[in-house]
Amino acid sequence: MQTLSLPGTPLRASRIAFGCMHLSRAWDQEPLTDAERKQTRALVEAALAQGITLFDHADIYARGKSELLFGEVLADSPSLRDQMVLQSKCGIRFAHEPQASSPGRYDFSYAHIISSVEGSLQRLQTDRLDLLLLHRPDPLGHPDEVARAFDDLQRSGKVLHFGVSNHTGAQIALLQKSVVQPLVVNQVEISLLHHHLINEGVIAATEGTPYTASAGTLDYCRQHNILLQAWSPLAGGRLSQPETAEPALRLTSERVAYFAGKYGVSAEAILLAWLLRHPAGIQAIVGTTNVERLIAATAADGIELDREDWYDLFTAARGGPVP
Repeated sequence: MQTLSLPGTPLRASRIAFGCMHLSRAWDQEPLTDAERKQTRALVEAALAQGITLFDHADIYARGKSELLFGEVLADSPSLRDQMVLQSKCGIRFAHEPQASSPGRYDFSYAHIISSVEGSLQRLQTDRLDLLLLHRPDPLGHPDEVARAFDDLQRSGKVLHFGVSNHTGAQIALLQKSVVQPLVVNQVEISLLHHHLINEGVIAATEGTPYTASAGTLDYCRQHNILLQAWSPLAGGRLSQPETAEPALRLTSERVAYFAGKYGVSAEAILLAWLLRHPAGIQAIVGTTNVERLIAATAADGIELDREDWYDLFTAARGGPVP
């Protein structure tokens, strides 16, 4: 597996990462099951065997149960920790907590960031996170308060490096005015289906195109040496099988299947290869819970799409030729 440098850090990580959201699919308070434990170990071992080294978590995934499952693997095999780049995210809070009337919300307060990290460390059974990302922008978040939390977390050794998720370039710039540590990652949704951050650079000068709030985010991250991580790079499986694709997506799905045959890999590998071909050096976070599919997807690391093939897929996904 080819690796990439995490900018502003001494870390290197695989350019395909493993997303741990679905290690447990039960977003409840029920105990962990033996089936979940067995599946988690199999997935972690398969990922490492394929050269995957970055594992992506969030405090909210399955209400903490995904981190708990991963933590049990680390407790059983402590030597695995030093083979990994471990990151988690915080900032999303559930409705009805702590009170029944509480709405779903975002929370970048000092107290919540600190308590979220401490909870993740406890569940993961580790003494540090290599990376902490702020999960979604908090309209009430104060950059100075975030900066104080980051300072204390870094000073204590609980978090080594920091980043964000689902942030625009402007939001990152505002936060970086107060935060001393470089924000080295922005995790956003990018896939052949959800190609807007790439497409906006193509259509920016066309007549009648609205200027969206996210405009320039991809280029901002490239300019400021911020690694783009793509969540849901496989588009939730919606482009992997032409026979089951939605009518509006069938042509794109058919082109993915065609190139899977041409390159001798799975449809998932083609979807990842399309992302990896982009010069931004995007890191794809794959969250499948099927070991065979995970292994097949990592074949993307060994191919590079022709420019013409990349544009073939792009124009199919955007519904027409480039301007």
